[in-house]
Amino acid sequence: MAEQVVYLTREGYERLKAELEYLRTVRRQEVARRLHAALAEGDILENAELEAARNEQAFVEGRIMELETLLGTAEIIEAEQPSGVVGVGSRVTVVEGDGPPETYHIVGPAEADPSQGRISYESPLGKSLLGHRVGDEVRVSAPARVTVFRIIEIA
Repeated sequence: MAEQVVYLTREGYERLKAELEYLRTVRRQEVARRLHAALAEGDILENAELEAARNEQAFVEGRIMELETLLGTAEIIEAEQPSGVVGVGSRVTVVEGDGPPETYHIVGPAEADPSQGRISYESPLGKSLLGHRVGDEVRVSAPARVTVFRIIEIA
């Protein structure tokens, strides 16, 4: 089965690549030292530290595999001159009613972090914004209500 392409900004790609390098070179060694120390404590059957170290090792190795897959299937979203139309990689400023402006960077799901203003193009707001221009109003269906956003800037 072919792997699905993962869209990343250059910044997101570099951030994930740095995390992978850190996990491979630093965290693996830290976990190995922790495992070695826990094994040296003796009684393997009643060793909570050994169990915790094994769980941490599984987490680190799982994250390494996840990052290798993400980076191996990544397609970089190159920054282009703003075309006036929202696309993946765009920074979009919107307002909801009389509220304050909010700026979002439209990214792939792998690097989405709403608390940092990065939303996935697969999210309800991200999907609604794609293909629209400054001045357009977009409707976003949420469980409780439909929210209307007006696009005031695209970069």
